[in-house]
Amino acid sequence: MIHSSRIAALLLLASPAFALTQGLEPALEAVSAQHIKSDIFFIASDEMQGRDTPSKEIRIAARYLRSRLVRLGFEGGGRDGFFYEYPLDSSALELAGTGASVEGGPSLSFGADYWFRARSVRADSEFTGGVLFAGSTDADRDIDGLEGIESSWLAFIDDGRSTGRLRRNAERDGATGLILIEPAAGEYAIRFEGSKEALVKGSVSYPSDGRRGDSSAPFPTIHLTRDAWAKLCASSSARPEGVSADAWVPERGTNLAMQLTESRKTKGDGGVIMENVCGFWRGSDPELSKDVIIVSAHYDHVGARDGEIYNGADDNGSGTCGLLAVSEALAAYGPMRRSIMLIWVSGEEKGLWGSRAWSDNPYLPEGCKPVANLNIDMIGRNGPEKLMITPSAEHEKYNGMVKFMEDFAKLEGFPKLGNADAYYHRSDQAMFERLGIPVAFLFTDIHDDYHQPTDTPDKVDCDKISRVVRTVVRMLDAMQTDKLDF
Repeated sequence: MIHSSRIAALLLLASPAFALTQGLEPALEAVSAQHIKSDIFFIASDEMQGRDTPSKEIRIAARYLRSRLVRLGFEGGGRDGFFYEYPLDSSALELAGTGASVEGGPSLSFGADYWFRARSVRADSEFTGGVLFAGSTDADRDIDGLEGIESSWLAFIDDGRSTGRLRRNAERDGATGLILIEPAAGEYAIRFEGSKEALVKGSVSYPSDGRRGDSSAPFPTIHLTRDAWAKLCASSSARPEGVSADAWVPERGTNLAMQLTESRKTKGDGGVIMENVCGFWRGSDPELSKDVIIVSAHYDHVGARDGEIYNGADDNGSGTCGLLAVSEALAAYGPMRRSIMLIWVSGEEKGLWGSRAWSDNPYLPEGCKPVANLNIDMIGRNGPEKLMITPSAEHEKYNGMVKFMEDFAKLEGFPKLGNADAYYHRSDQAMFERLGIPVAFLFTDIHDDYHQPTDTPDKVDCDKISRVVRTVVRMLDAMQTDKLDF
């Protein structure tokens, strides 16, 4: 019979959180090119549809990352678990509730009778006013002297000229909005092909003041078909007797004696919540553990377009899965003296949104402070010896992290780090630098498949990624000295 204390000891040894030996060598051995490959073939699969921001697929990716962190014993690095949430403005259009109508007259259907631009949708809105014929956008660009502008739609024959000045002057004089009338039947259907579907799908933007919900409605411009304009003319009491609606061209300044209301309905509350995935590996030293080294990678890509999937295997499936390999290495290493925060950010492809949100309002466990950031992006292509970094020795922000990387990269088959200073402000390290900490960026350069549907998992060099990861782990190990001198 085995003694109960012996059973307890055997169970402890069998636990995945327990290692007989810990430190740098077990951590390096834990980095597996095959494991990285298996992750990339999931993260960059067709089923993930290019991990657009936002999309259901990027939410799946976030949960895939979280499950790995949970298995390895990481603490959640967000305010409530592993997700750091941040808001975006959304402009998705709800067709039910969107349309135009004349009081006591015809109704107009968006996407058939008229269109408007995507930038015109921010929140639910309604615009009502009379209709004043104002001429053509080519010949009648000066609206001074027109009577009845205030609280009226100004209707112009669209001759293809820019309407920026007309919009500004009409808004200045209190007009309700602009109506642009199709110059030839069928022209708008071609010009706005696909725009209705795009508006229903919606677009997102980073809140201009860091908060969601700019409810101010833009000055409206609607593009009316010839047939829809004829419907308005047919219902106008200003049309002369005996003149058909199709043939009537009102004199400039004619009030059509009607009230037109145009309504726009947005889906939800005008916003969407995105997620950065954050895993916290707490340090062992009572004091140094308050220092947090941030290692980051973006896990989004550009989605699918026109039926083609942009898999983003290198950009940035390579960095995403490389950071997963770092998590495996940390689990094998055990606690370092300093704490490590792994952050997978979303929205990088849209404008560094995820890292911007985090640096706008950083979150770390109580008492902790960031001391450095290393960002990895596109680390799986080009020659096996090619690895680039910024800030290089020629850059004013050259720092101790880069010096470590220059030494350790040689041990992993990268004889000389290339200069990536042209990219210093082009990936997420640019946002983390705003925290006043040293940053570095590792990357293996762009290629012909960059932002193309051909950036697929089969082209990624997973052995190269594993060597980049081991270089990162060596650097983290070297950063556990009593004092960081950057």
